[in-house]
Amino acid sequence: MECEWLYGNHFKTREEARAAVFEYVEIFYNKHSNGYVTPEKYYNNSNKKIKNSIKIKKL
Repeated sequence: MECEWLYGNHFKTREEARAAVFEYVEIFYNKHSNGYVTPEKYYNNSNKKIKNSIKIKKL
C-alpha cells in the first residue's frame, strides 16, 4: 500500500481503517480490471502504446 495514500487519513477505529484499506485494494489496486497487472505496470504499458502510436515524420 502506498504510504502517500495514508498521509492525512486519521482513523477513529480499526474497523474504519480496515474499511479504508479494503476500499483502496478493491478500487485503486484492483488487478482484475487492469488485466492482472499492477497499476504502475498498467500505466507504463499504456504510455508505451501511446508513444508507439505516435509517428513523427521527418521534414
